[in-house]
Amino acid sequence: MSILTINNLTHTFDGKILFENACLSINNGEHTGIVGLNGAGKSTFMNIICGRLVQDDGEVLWLNRIKWGYLDQHADIDKSLSVMQYLQSSFKALFDLNEKLEAIYKEMETETDMDQLDVLISRSSSMMNELTKENFYELDSEIKKVANGLGIGNFGYDTLISKLSGGQRAKLMLASLLLSDFDMILLDEPTNYLDIEHIAWLTDYLNKYKGTVLVISHDTEFLDKVCRNIISVEERKIKKYSGNYQQFLVTSAISQKQHAENFEKQQQQIKKMEEFIAKNKARAATAGMANSRKKMLEKIDIIDKPVIIYPSTFNFPYIEVRSKDMLVVKKLEIGYSKPLLPPIDIHMNSETKIWIRGTNGIGKSTLLKTLMGKISALDGSFQFSINSKKLYLEQDLEFYNIDGTAAAYISNCYPKMDTRQIRTQLGKVGIKNDLAIKPISNLSGGEQVKVKLCALMQNQSNFLILDEPTNHLDINAKESLAKALQEYKGAIILVTHEKQFAESVCNKVFDL
Repeated sequence: MSILTINNLTHTFDGKILFENACLSINNGEHTGIVGLNGAGKSTFMNIICGRLVQDDGEVLWLNRIKWGYLDQHADIDKSLSVMQYLQSSFKALFDLNEKLEAIYKEMETETDMDQLDVLISRSSSMMNELTKENFYELDSEIKKVANGLGIGNFGYDTLISKLSGGQRAKLMLASLLLSDFDMILLDEPTNYLDIEHIAWLTDYLNKYKGTVLVISHDTEFLDKVCRNIISVEERKIKKYSGNYQQFLVTSAISQKQHAENFEKQQQQIKKMEEFIAKNKARAATAGMANSRKKMLEKIDIIDKPVIIYPSTFNFPYIEVRSKDMLVVKKLEIGYSKPLLPPIDIHMNSETKIWIRGTNGIGKSTLLKTLMGKISALDGSFQFSINSKKLYLEQDLEFYNIDGTAAAYISNCYPKMDTRQIRTQLGKVGIKNDLAIKPISNLSGGEQVKVKLCALMQNQSNFLILDEPTNHLDINAKESLAKALQEYKGAIILVTHEKQFAESVCNKVFDL
């Protein structure tokens, strides 16, 4: 049974047609992944479904009485609440009912009219039965089961939301969504701020979830384990494929090849007809046949030209150095007012590629910021080789001017580069044509990451320090980045929650 139907969806964003007469249906209980290149319109599509964005044309039809929830990692939440108070708000109706029950109990303590007391007893009994039926008295246990599965218990349930990092708040919003009683949940990159063990927990949870799931993700391993259908946002269409991500790759490749062959065949047919018309329309004896061919040509349903996919190519110029002591960390204590971790010892040579692994909030980003001198060490020491040339990618996508263009950002970083050089370098990472002169705020998260990586690529280095570089990157770009890091001859410190990516790049693991 279809619970969501989309008919003739058409939408343009910033002058680019994302969807044109796209049709789709989502059936009850389906677990479906949404994939596509950065900027293809995946998040826009999700926002249209949720009614947060109005489409140019077409209709989005929900089945009556369907309850759905959307994970918006950028939503504003009440930061004055504690972690537990926020999670309990998923059951607001039940907690409100319990407050009314407590008020009745207080009223009963002073009520002397027996008839009125009987009314209060009846009402309280009915409320108690409702709360018991909804397992209200086991809610805290259920809340902690989900919260601990996502690592939220490590924050402390009494901790105020205002004290949490952006990644921790994203986890909190995901937990609240999973706890709510929805028929369908819509998730946009739910694994971005999750650690490996928490991704495994979420995978298991969703596999047992009997409702409908629609999820955008660039984590192919996650999609393979969770999804039984894949929606591909491509060529102005929204195409649905049966099977997990690996099966989609096979089917999609066959479909694209067939599309290209049909397009080429039709173009040849059209060319022959046009040549026949041009050759015969002026001759009286053949004008009738030429006119007939012209009418046939006008009725042909033209096959869209296959979309050219601009690949992202990453390359980090290497300046040679040989050192057994590229980085030496001794009893380093990191944190703010107090240490986050026991003293840290790390030793890297010039070819060490190390994966820093650990739960969210434990201090991975704080460690990198300390090594880069952005945060002072609390105690201990660290020393880079005197010949080290470091490049650093922070997890947070901060731009000095979010309304400026990608080209302007690169120009500001490298004033000696001319316009042609800037456009060439941006083109290498897939920021081509109009993307280079759009406001950065109008670029997708993946496109913003590419701009940051492009800026790094303009320097020679022998030490890369990368904090969650794959966040938001589409699958093709992620594969290209992995290849570049595999070929890089220098040292690397990598923080990522993507096991497959890390293991393809690194030769050492450091667990926090």
